[in-house]
Amino acid sequence: DARYLLEYATKMTREELHFQQMDVAPNEPAATYEELLAKREKRVPLQQILGSAWFMGLEFFVNEHVLVPRMDTEILVEEAAKMLQDGMRVLDLCTGSGCVLLSLLTLKREICGVGADLSLEALSVARTNERRLAARGLLKSPPPRWIQSDLFAHVPGRYQVITANPPYIPTADIDGLMPEVQTYEPRMALDGGTDGLDFYRRIVCGAKDYLEKDGWLFLEIGCDQGKSVGALLLEEQYQDIRVKKDLAGLDRVVCGQWQR
Repeated sequence: DARYLLEYATKMTREELHFQQMDVAPNEPAATYEELLAKREKRVPLQQILGSAWFMGLEFFVNEHVLVPRMDTEILVEEAAKMLQDGMRVLDLCTGSGCVLLSLLTLKREICGVGADLSLEALSVARTNERRLAARGLLKSPPPRWIQSDLFAHVPGRYQVITANPPYIPTADIDGLMPEVQTYEPRMALDGGTDGLDFYRRIVCGAKDYLEKDGWLFLEIGCDQGKSVGALLLEEQYQDIRVKKDLAGLDRVVCGQWQR
């Protein structure tokens, strides 16, 4: 982390720093570096300090209003992409930084994408990421529509694919998380209620009215929630329910097909 912060403060690459490592740093970048180190010492997440995080090989802007994109969530994108064909409609709930939806729009062509989040601040971050990716010519699909909505409350239409990385941490467990998460990431994006399943209950039930026939629902889960979330899908009569593991071999995504 110290090296990343030094690169950021000096605006130099790792290679440039290597060749100048014995030089005395100018006063201004040295002072900036000390300020950055002080923030990290307070456990401010590195990605928030730098204002960027890498996800699916793409650089995303992040701040204190959104969760830092994590590698585990790439499983959600990869699994959804298998069912999402060019020209389909996709809805991403609890979109946050927009990393899931925007990643899908870089993989598929002519996708009609909608991202929904209750937080206006989060949607502002998502729009920033959309503009940055579009400016670099990385989006293969038209710009998505961003909607402030409490899950499905203001969402229009039906979709072939719905994705969601909802809050899933049990309320009592949040204070035991690492300081980078419990102190600096938005609590509303973490708190999943008493058992961590509050949002899954709402999404699994509500999605049936927003999925096309044979549409798919993809949900990121906590590593111990596979059976519980799978049972919710089964109870609501979804078909072909699957639990996908992450690279660590832990349950990470549950999906099911809604056959209207």
